[in-house]
Amino acid sequence: MSAAYVALEGGSVVEARCRAPGTSHGELVFTTAYTGYEESLTDPSYEEQVLTFAYPLIGNYGVRDERFEDERVHPSAVVARELTDDVAQWLESEDVPAVDHLDTRDLVGQIREGGAMKCGISAGPDASPEEAKAALADCPGMSDHEDIGAQVSVAERETYTPESGAEDLDVALVDCGAKGSIRESLLERDATVHVLPYDVEPAEVADLDPDVLFLSNGPGDPANFESAQSLVSEFVGEVPLAGICLGQQIIARALGGTTEKMDFGHRGVNQPVRDLRTDKVVMTTQNHGYTVAEPGDLEVTQVNVNDDTPEGLESDELDIITRQYHPEANPGPHDTLGFFDDVLELADAERRTPIAAD
Repeated sequence: MSAAYVALEGGSVVEARCRAPGTSHGELVFTTAYTGYEESLTDPSYEEQVLTFAYPLIGNYGVRDERFEDERVHPSAVVARELTDDVAQWLESEDVPAVDHLDTRDLVGQIREGGAMKCGISAGPDASPEEAKAALADCPGMSDHEDIGAQVSVAERETYTPESGAEDLDVALVDCGAKGSIRESLLERDATVHVLPYDVEPAEVADLDPDVLFLSNGPGDPANFESAQSLVSEFVGEVPLAGICLGQQIIARALGGTTEKMDFGHRGVNQPVRDLRTDKVVMTTQNHGYTVAEPGDLEVTQVNVNDDTPEGLESDELDIITRQYHPEANPGPHDTLGFFDDVLELADAERRTPIAAD
C-alpha cells in the first residue's frame, strides 16, 4: 500500500499508511466512540474536520447504509490506528482520504493538550510530506468558514409525513446540518416534519405556522449562522422553540447569550450529563467544538459532569427547551430519547394563535 503523511499545525509530520488516496485539510478532532463509526462519518457536524478515531479498530461490523445519518461522508479526511477494508473502500468511493497505521494515542494526546488543530493530509502513490504541509498552509480555521451552513443544508423545503398518517403536529426543522435521526425521532412521534434551509426566510416559516420551531445540529461557529439567529429572534414567544447542539448555541445567542470555542470539544458516546433539577446523571452522545458561555435569558438545567459546560437550557415562560448533546443518538446511548416527547408537549395548539409574517 502507498504511504501517507499528516502535517500538524505544531510543525510535525506523521507518516502513515494510505487507505484511501487524496489530499485534504481540516480541523483535526477525535472521537472516543468505539461503535457508530458509520453514524459519525455521515454526521454533517464533522464538515471541514479531519476525524481521528481513538478506538484502535474501525470497521469490524462492516458498512450498512441504513445506519447513515446523511447521504454522504462529511469529514474531509479520516485517521485511525487501523481501518478495515470495508471502511477503506467506502471512503475511497466517497473520495475522502483515509490513513491508518499511525499512533492515534499520541495524536489524541496532542489534541487534548494543545486543542483541536489544523492539519494537512497527503495520501497515495505520489504522497509527500511537502504536499501535506502545503495542504496545511491552505487550511482555514473553523470560524473562518462563514457560510458552512450552505454546505450541509437542504436547498429548499422538504416535507416528511409519519407512516401512521396521524400528522398530529407540524415541526419546522431548520437544517443547519441535521442528522437524519432527528427527523426520524420526530416522525416516530407522529409529527409532520418540514425540513427548511438554514437561511430560511421568516415569511416561509410564518406561512407554515408550525407548532414547534426546531433548530438542528450542524458544523462550525454558531456566530456564523446569523440568519438562524434572526429567525429565533423573530418567533421567540410566538412559537415554541427547541434546539440540539448547534441549535442550542444559536438559540442562546439570540436570547442575549454568548458562545465560545472549546479546547478540543466533546465527541463520543459516553459524555456524562447531570440534570440540575433531579440530580440524576445520564450518558450522552456528543459532537461539538463550541459551547454556550453565558445563557442569556435562558436557565441552565443540565451540565456536563466533566467540565460544567451547559448541556440543557430552558425557559418555561418562552416555551424553549434545548440540549447540547444528541438525544436521538445512534447507536446509543438512548437515555435521553424522552427529549422529543418534551419538545412536542410544548406544542399545545389550544394555547396558540396563528402567527403572521410582518
